[in-house]
Amino acid sequence: MTLLSDRFIAWMEAHDADSPATPAATVVALRDAAGGPEVLMVQRNAKGTFASNWVFPGGKVDPEDFHGGTDILAASRRAATREAVEEADLVVDEALLIPFSHWMPPTVVPRRFATWFYLAPAPVGVDGDVTIDGGEIVDHLWVTPTDALERHRRGDVELVPPTWITLTHLAGFATVDEALTQIAGREPPFYLTRMVPGDTPTVMWHHDVAYESGDLDTPGTRHRLTMTPGAWNFEEPAS
Repeated sequence: MTLLSDRFIAWMEAHDADSPATPAATVVALRDAAGGPEVLMVQRNAKGTFASNWVFPGGKVDPEDFHGGTDILAASRRAATREAVEEADLVVDEALLIPFSHWMPPTVVPRRFATWFYLAPAPVGVDGDVTIDGGEIVDHLWVTPTDALERHRRGDVELVPPTWITLTHLAGFATVDEALTQIAGREPPFYLTRMVPGDTPTVMWHHDVAYESGDLDTPGTRHRLTMTPGAWNFEEPAS
């Protein structure tokens, strides 16, 4: 899975330092439940980055996560497990982390975090009670991806596109083992995001016919998220 690291380094080397992206990592922890796999989500406070949004436990890669080396992918794995403990008191086995996706935000975003998403089984015996600090993290829940998406549709929770799309991709799995097996067998997608201004916010990624031009009406392949309030619509190329 070195491509994740290679793509990040290539991006940083190909762009100037006017809008550097900070490496970050997050853990999508899964557990089986009667209604299907549930994910752990936490709500950030009303200040700072991702204010009031519901996200997966995670944060930036710290210098200490490199253990004196230069391997950004290894450091991101350590950051993911460290943040899971710091934000939710959830101990995730680093050896069980499965690369899920890698997100690079658009250059227009003031604070940019290039984030590795890792899938992992929740520790055996977790009963839903996790510890949050009530400061940076103000709430948490275990929820099926489908339920989380429905809450967002109703306006009960706020989500950012990477979280929403991750939940969408996880909604079809019947068990944690099924999700882990299928995700482990594919190349993690790299989302290099472009934002298109307009009355309805739209973000798109490579392989969208309008990725370079920004002309959303151009006929052709779609790889975009149209964020109409209450009716977000994700289109992606056929696999």
